[in-house]
Amino acid sequence: MSHEEVKFTADNWPDHPETASMEGKNKLVGFWVFLGGEVALFASLFATYLALKDAVPSEDHLLAKDLFHLPLAFVMTMLLLTSSLTSVYALYHLRNFNAKGVFIWIGVTVLLGLGFLGLEIYEFVEYVHQGHTFRSSAFGSAFYFLVGTHGFHVVIGLVWLTLLIFRNKARGLSIYNAHKFNTAALYWHFIDVVWVFIFTVVYLMGALG
Repeated sequence: MSHEEVKFTADNWPDHPETASMEGKNKLVGFWVFLGGEVALFASLFATYLALKDAVPSEDHLLAKDLFHLPLAFVMTMLLLTSSLTSVYALYHLRNFNAKGVFIWIGVTVLLGLGFLGLEIYEFVEYVHQGHTFRSSAFGSAFYFLVGTHGFHVVIGLVWLTLLIFRNKARGLSIYNAHKFNTAALYWHFIDVVWVFIFTVVYLMGALG
């Protein structure tokens, strides 16, 4: 009998359901390989930004220290870090066979992610109004490429988590979908780690000159 055909309860639920099946183990390995490529992508974007952050036309005085507002960036950071914590709560309930807890905390993670995304869009609009656009300078291009690529990954993560809720809420928890929740949470953690680097390298170092 396959894992998908077993009727699981709290008594026979495995301690690590995300790797209880061969499919779960294989997908976890494949996902780590995928993250290796993502690390290379963001490393190149960070290197490009650091090389071009001071490359602005002589008549343009909109440097990082003139643009970035640490309080807003700090709030965005707290939202994303808190969402990482709520995704940990979701995995805790996954391992304790609590489907309701899993869906509630994933939902909270989505709401926090939406809050972060809303503030990032607001930030971009403000920068554009100040003349800091993708085409205004090499600094602008490097900034929007780096932060925008991260924002795109946030959108992917939000869509992924939302689909997990809608597709599995009626099914409940099983070995078939346990590794899907785990992989999505790992992806979300990766997004959060990248943002910590962005906050430090782009916003903090930029605002402090």
